[in-house]
Amino acid sequence: MYFKDPTKIPLEIVLASADNTDGQIITVVKDIQEAEIVLGVLEKGSHGVMLTPNGIIDARELGQLCRKANNLEVSLEELEVIKISHIGMGERACVDTCSNFAKDEGILIGSYSQGMILVSSETHPLPYMPTRPFRVNAGAIHSYLVSSVSQTNYLSELSSGHKVLGVNCDGKAREIVVGRMKIEVRPLLSIDAVSQSGIPVNVIVQDDWHVRVLGPGGKVLNVTELKPGDKLLGHTAPSGRHVGLPVKESCLEK
Repeated sequence: MYFKDPTKIPLEIVLASADNTDGQIITVVKDIQEAEIVLGVLEKGSHGVMLTPNGIIDARELGQLCRKANNLEVSLEELEVIKISHIGMGERACVDTCSNFAKDEGILIGSYSQGMILVSSETHPLPYMPTRPFRVNAGAIHSYLVSSVSQTNYLSELSSGHKVLGVNCDGKAREIVVGRMKIEVRPLLSIDAVSQSGIPVNVIVQDDWHVRVLGPGGKVLNVTELKPGDKLLGHTAPSGRHVGLPVKESCLEK
């Protein structure tokens, strides 16, 4: 289908009218940016897009974009808490996004590139304040955050418009847009855990009851109540990154 008007309302009408019917809708787009929008209209998007690429880069980016439109997944595993430490004051970042998180969904955060812990959103009830289901009280500003299936960013370098990966307890993932980063000085808590294969994992978060991490089965755990032996959900990966991308080199993190 080709729409001459720049508004996506005609496409919305067609998608809504064709819902639960046979066939597929393929939409002609002028560039990669429009393709991304078309594939997300009404949270389902056109079944496909047709683009005349200007070169090999356009073709590659379109392929990557279409794969993203399908289900993203991140491998999760059980981690066991081995140590909890109150480490004093530091700067921590809240990631305020342009989407609401589900109750079993959060962001993977870690001090080491080799492993991250699934930190919950503020979707669950809090004392003294309303829930903020668009927010993840993520951790200290040095921390890695999983921003795509193959890339990480430091919390300190994120800003409005960046994309991060929201991950649920089954490993299903989706891209979420950052609306604001909120960095403040707070008391910090260090959580050390280990994977079943012996990989050490650490995350440093705000030392407060309302910060939560997620455990197996979607269990919500207040960080100040964690103790050695508790089980968390996390993700482990080969160690070593350069500008957020995995690289095979010697890398010691501690």
